Amino acid sequence: MKKPFKGTLGDFLFDLLIWIFLALAVVVCVYPFLYVLSVAISSGEAVNKGLVVLLPVDLNFDAMLTVLKYKQLWISYGNTLFYTVSGTLLNVVFTCLAAYPLSRKRFFLRKQLNFLLAFTMYFSGGLIPIYIVVTNLGLYNSRWAMILPALISAYNVMICRSAFESISEELFEEAAIEGANDFFILTRIAVPLIKPTLAVLTLYYAVARYNDFFSAMLYITDPAKEPLQAFLRRILLQASTEIMQTTSLSMGALSQSTIQVRYVCIVVSVIPIMLVVPLVQKYLVQGTMLGAVKG
Repeated sequence: MKKPFKGTLGDFLFDLLIWIFLALAVVVCVYPFLYVLSVAISSGEAVNKGLVVLLPVDLNFDAMLTVLKYKQLWISYGNTLFYTVSGTLLNVVFTCLAAYPLSRKRFFLRKQLNFLLAFTMYFSGGLIPIYIVVTNLGLYNSRWAMILPALISAYNVMICRSAFESISEELFEEAAIEGANDFFILTRIAVPLIKPTLAVLTLYYAVARYNDFFSAMLYITDPAKEPLQAFLRRILLQASTEIMQTTSLSMGALSQSTIQVRYVCIVVSVIPIMLVVPLVQKYLVQGTMLGAVKG
């Protein structure tokens, strides 16, 4: 049996206010996506007349099929999956390799490198020097241009470093006495103990990689190497009728609203992230706290 509320009137009003704010936050976050999904699977006539407000009107999947038949969409999808998976893997590996020595007190350059790491969070060379470095290294219009420039995030290294620092120093000393080297300690002891933090960092890196379109604007000109977000940007802002003009469609499909095609592209692009986030959701709070609080 549920216990009655025993707090004061002020506590009740405060809780009520919190619930109201939470309900408004849910509406603000959920409604835009629900509206976009409803437009994507409604009939083109209903969309053009503005009849779609919340739920689909005259359920119709022609726009969805039109977009899914477009070849460049799947090329961009494959590129994004490659950039996201390989880039995130390298991000996590190099973040651990950078954070572990910075967390060890016996590392003689620990203070100096920690200062330089924090310094880069406030000051950088700027966009033009980075562009010059990338082009001079021969990475322009290559897949590596989407991976190497964003190989390490200083903020994520600091989170990972704090997670390593929260591990008892005696544990590392006992492993060293038993003959374990630093690489063994990192891979067999330190990394398994901060799995929740690494799960959060993996999500941070993966979302950033998946949503990255600015790097493609700077370094990629070949459509065969274009990521999904750059393709989506072009469809949304520059050539919204591109898909309908370059596919073999019926006259009914060609008359569909360009807004509907744009929204279908949005729905298709967010599906992978929606599938991945629930898998690591339970680690979000625990991993962030482990990386933020020094033991």
